[in-house]
Amino acid sequence: MDPLKFGVLVKLEPDFSEGNVSYNADGTLNRAETKSILGPHSAVACSAAFYGKVKFGAKVMVGTMGPPIADSALQQAQMICDADELHLYSDRLFAGADTLATAEVLKTGVEKATIGKADIVFSGHRASDGETGQTGPQTAWKLGYSFLGNVIDYDLDPEKRLIRAKRLISLQGFHDVIEEVESPLPAFLALDPSYKPFFHKVSERLAEQKYLKEARERARDYKKYLTVFNVQQLGVDPKKVGLPGSPTIVYKVEKIPKAMASRKAQVIDGSDAASIRGVAEKIYQVLGGDVK
Repeated sequence: MDPLKFGVLVKLEPDFSEGNVSYNADGTLNRAETKSILGPHSAVACSAAFYGKVKFGAKVMVGTMGPPIADSALQQAQMICDADELHLYSDRLFAGADTLATAEVLKTGVEKATIGKADIVFSGHRASDGETGQTGPQTAWKLGYSFLGNVIDYDLDPEKRLIRAKRLISLQGFHDVIEEVESPLPAFLALDPSYKPFFHKVSERLAEQKYLKEARERARDYKKYLTVFNVQQLGVDPKKVGLPGSPTIVYKVEKIPKAMASRKAQVIDGSDAASIRGVAEKIYQVLGGDVK
């Protein structure tokens, strides 16, 4: 039986935790001066793909749309899921895309994977700089895949080509509900932020270590696995991508409030006994004791 094929869609996002987000004069994000990382929800999607790689020996393709610097997100993703193939969809014509135009690019990119047609495509719950949560469902719709959102666990029957997933359903004013669903492959899974893979068998833990080692080695030389696609190479209709393919009208743009610093630093002179005693007293206070 041929190995399962997985696609993972990720995004390079601002590192809001650093509190160093920079804006242009028009209020839009200045990505050139803002530190960016693999989005936290994208990392969860990579973890779900890695679970399938360890348990079922699946082949994995990771794709993203963005400027050339977005290849750093692919490298970070490969470190997590040991991807066999990396795609960067990068072209000035993709700029200004809303979720629908982005989904057109991602859908076409998934279909370009050389590992073969994806049995499952994974994405995060949403992007931290967009918060719409629409790109995943729209990409699933364009691919014609069943969409399962808020997934917290899944298992596969490769022979019957079935996926069984648990979904976390949160209803305002009621207790959370875990819904178990079954779907034929291919399917598109958007992972809930609480998703965490577990490997219970010794054989799975040994396979986990093998693939983690391979992932580190591949990520060091990630450009060997990377293919960059522009509009022509991807073969998308320019009218369906970027601003021309985006029906969204932005009414107003507001800045995200800068996060308040929760830590502070103080330089201590190591040769000053009084300063060192002050540090020791502070540590004892934190631990609930006193310095005698």
